[in-house]
Amino acid sequence: MGALWAVLLAPGAAALGSERTYPPAVAPPEAIALPTPIVRTLPNGLRVLVVERHSLPVLTLRLVVAAGPETDTAGLPGIAQFAASMLNEGTRRRSPIDIAEAVDGAGGTFDSNADWDSTFAVLTVLSDQTSLAFDLMADIAINPAFAPAEVERTRKQTISALDVLHRDPSYLADAIIDQTLLAGTPYGHPADGTLESMDRLSPQDLAAFHARRYTPSKTVLAVVGDIAAESAFEQAAHYFGSWSVESPSASGKPAPVLAAPSVPPPTAVVAAPRVLIIDKPDAVQTEIRVGNAGISRSSPDYVALTVANEILGGPASNRLFSDLRGEHGLTYSASSDIDCYRTAGTWVAKTSTRTAETAKAVRRVLDEMKHMRDRPISREDLQQAVDYLIGHQALDFETSAGIADQFLDLMNYGLSLDTWSALPAALRGLTTDEVWQATRRYLDPDQATIVLVGNASAFDKDLKKLGPVKVIPIDALDLSAPGFERQAAGGRGR
Repeated sequence: MGALWAVLLAPGAAALGSERTYPPAVAPPEAIALPTPIVRTLPNGLRVLVVERHSLPVLTLRLVVAAGPETDTAGLPGIAQFAASMLNEGTRRRSPIDIAEAVDGAGGTFDSNADWDSTFAVLTVLSDQTSLAFDLMADIAINPAFAPAEVERTRKQTISALDVLHRDPSYLADAIIDQTLLAGTPYGHPADGTLESMDRLSPQDLAAFHARRYTPSKTVLAVVGDIAAESAFEQAAHYFGSWSVESPSASGKPAPVLAAPSVPPPTAVVAAPRVLIIDKPDAVQTEIRVGNAGISRSSPDYVALTVANEILGGPASNRLFSDLRGEHGLTYSASSDIDCYRTAGTWVAKTSTRTAETAKAVRRVLDEMKHMRDRPISREDLQQAVDYLIGHQALDFETSAGIADQFLDLMNYGLSLDTWSALPAALRGLTTDEVWQATRRYLDPDQATIVLVGNASAFDKDLKKLGPVKVIPIDALDLSAPGFERQAAGGRGR
C-alpha cells in the first residue's frame, strides 16, 4: 500500500492523472487514395463506368437511370418508385421466381428503388458469375413485364405500406416539411405516391413510364469489382448494345413513347403558414421539423454548407444535440439534414420531444439556428467538422457497391469524376468566414417553416407568437392536396 501511495504522490503523478482524464491528441485523418474509374459511352448512349477491384471475388453492377419521382407522370405520384420496385418481378424472358433463383444461384443480392433524380438497380454476385450478372441486369432494366398479377400484388403491398406510413408521425413530419419547402418545383409532391394514385396505376401506365424514362442515353452502368476493364466493356456492349428507345415492351411490340410533360405540373402552391401542426390527439410526444429551402447539388456552396450542417446537426458532435439533449434534456436525438437535388434542395433541423416541452424545444432549435447564422464559427468547430467528413469518406468507399454509388452520384449530377478525390483539399481550404457567409445565405430561422406532428391542444397556443399557425386534424390530412387538407368527405377516407 505504501508503494502505491509513493507512486501516486511522486513527481509526475498529476501528469499521469491528466493523461487518464484526457485522451491523447490524435492526428488529423489522412485523405484516402480513391480508385480511378474508366468511362466509355456505347453507340446507343449508355455510359459505362468501370473500377477494377480484385481484393475479393465479388462483382457489383449498379445501373442508374436519371429519372426519379421528379419525373412522375402527371396525376400519378409514386409511379417512379412503383416501377423501380417491380424491376425484379418478371421480364419477357424470366418469371419472378426465375430471377430470384438466378440471383441466389450466383451467390448474389439484388435491390432496386427510385429517389429524387434517379432510379437504381444494383446486383452483386460472385465474380465467376459475370456473364449471368450482365445478362440478368440487362434483361431486368430493358424488358420488365409489368404483368397484371404482379402489378396487383405489388399494389396491395404498397397500399398497405402507405397505410402504415401515413400514421407514422416521423414520416408525416418529414414528408410535409419537404413538400412545403419544395412546393412549386418538380420535387413538391409525395415521392412514395398516395393511396389514390396507387389505386389508379395500371400496367399500361407503368409500361409507358418505363418506355419514356428508361433510355440508354439517360443511363449509367457502373461495373465495380473483380473484373478486367476491357472485359467489362465487352460484356456491357454485348448485353446492353441493342438497347434503344424502340426496345420492345412486354407484348413483343415497340412500347409507345407517349407525349407527356418532361416534368409533371407541381401540386398547386398554397401560401404556407409559418407553423403547420398535424393534430394527433393520442400522441405523447411531438415530431418537430424546422427548415429553409436549400441548394442544388451543383451549387458552389455545397462544400461549405456540408460543413455548416455538420456543425449544426451532423452525425458527430453537433450544436442541436448538445443543446436539446445535453443541456436541456428535451430529447434523445437532434440532427439536421441538407438534401441537395438537381434543381433544388432543403436544410431541415429534426427532433422530437414530450408533448409538454414542444414549445420550448422549438424555441431551442430556432435559437441554435440563429446562433449559427449570427455568429462566426470557431476554428475548432471548423477543424472538427472537416476532420470528421474526411475521416468518414473512407466508409463510403469500403465496398464495391459503395464505390459504384459514389461515382454514379457524380455522373448523375454532371460533376467531375475527381470531385471525391478533390474533396479533402476543398474541405481543408475552407475558412471560417466562408462557411459562415454560406450559412447566412441559406439559414434563416426568422423565415423557417415549422412542422409539428403531435397533440396540438397541448401546445398550439404557445406557438402563435412565432407567426401564423394552421392546425390540420390527422383524419383530414391529405399529402397530395393543396395545403395538405382534405376539403370534403369522400375517397378512401384514409
